[in-house]
Amino acid sequence: MTADSATWSDPADRQGGGSRWRALGRSPALARTADVLVILIAASLPWSTSAPSIFVGLWLLAVTPTIDWRAYGRELLRPAFALPFALLLLALVGTLWSDGAWADRLHAIKPVAKLVLIPPLLYHFSRSERGLWVGLAFLASCALLAVFSWVVLFNPAWKITATASTGVPVKNYIDQSQEFTLCAFALALPALTFWRGGSRIAAAACIALILLFATNMVFVASARTALLCIAVLLALFAWTHLSRRATLVLLAGTVVASALAWTTSSYLRQRITDIAVEYRHGHEDISRASTAQRLTYWRKSLHAFAKAPLIGHGTGSIKRQFERAATGGSSLDAEIVSNPHNQTLNVAVQWGVLGIVLLYAMWIAHLRLFQGGSLAAWIGLVVVVQNIASSLLNSHLFDFHEGWMYVLGVGVAGGMALRAKAERTDNGP
Repeated sequence: MTADSATWSDPADRQGGGSRWRALGRSPALARTADVLVILIAASLPWSTSAPSIFVGLWLLAVTPTIDWRAYGRELLRPAFALPFALLLLALVGTLWSDGAWADRLHAIKPVAKLVLIPPLLYHFSRSERGLWVGLAFLASCALLAVFSWVVLFNPAWKITATASTGVPVKNYIDQSQEFTLCAFALALPALTFWRGGSRIAAAACIALILLFATNMVFVASARTALLCIAVLLALFAWTHLSRRATLVLLAGTVVASALAWTTSSYLRQRITDIAVEYRHGHEDISRASTAQRLTYWRKSLHAFAKAPLIGHGTGSIKRQFERAATGGSSLDAEIVSNPHNQTLNVAVQWGVLGIVLLYAMWIAHLRLFQGGSLAAWIGLVVVVQNIASSLLNSHLFDFHEGWMYVLGVGVAGGMALRAKAERTDNGP
């Protein structure tokens, strides 16, 4: 067996036969190209929106001939594969009863459509052994961004785009914080494994990278949503990988680190104390209304959901519901948006209880992919839990950057987990 054929294989291929088209699908060159394109998607995601989109299109062209459609069809019976398609189908059908403008209806389909890339990613990386390279590419790209973030903090002229925040070279501080959080916690298990195995240098390298991401969020730029995710993921890490004694040590270390961060970072203190300021003065000054805005959005969204609880108001209807709820009071009460900054409410207003059931069923199905103590299982678990936690304060599954982090994370890590499970089954007990 050649090196390439050992890197990418499909059990169905060993059964022999097949047409010229299927022979093309078994080409190691095409499989390798598909792997490289996913690596490029991951590497470009922290820096760009257009480049990942281009690479996604090229990846679809490369991966399509490699698919055994009969085997792929059988995989679609699994909830983790089928539920993203179910959500997209609901979004498409939901345009029929929507009271929003057609432009809004069609625009609202796009955030859901990217979820259907999860099944082919799962399928592809259940056959490929290059999934880890995708994670390493994302990690290296984020580490470079973290270093560059410090550079632009002291010299804003180095910014790549005109971002609204200091220390943010591209995009925005929310996207930057989410990717740094993901990288820091993805490294937590390797750091622990290396330490327990006596590989002190490797453990120190992982810890150094974790500190690179953590200190950036403490002193340069951080989203308060990311701080919530950090608390949730710390608890998850302790629950899944630490003993009771180690958990107490982690808790004590977290308290000490939090106190140190609070006393040394005026930026972090301001981010936290601004919550109360934004709540008190949000209705008078909309430029300082982040907390008050969310509460207002949630109240209006719950009111809209109560009017159509079963199937919602249809795809792309959120803006129309906010138009109806606008009043002549403060500027905040009159604000019209198409994003309630909560994933559950985003789905509930458009597709009611039916949409909520599908959303949570998909999250649960993807969580179930990541059982066990492997690195792939841990990374996938972090991706899903982070998305669920951050979606309490944002519609992150439907946002571009965080949505693609979810698609790539679940698709690649999930495929790796499926491959490992299949190998364990083949090898027997």
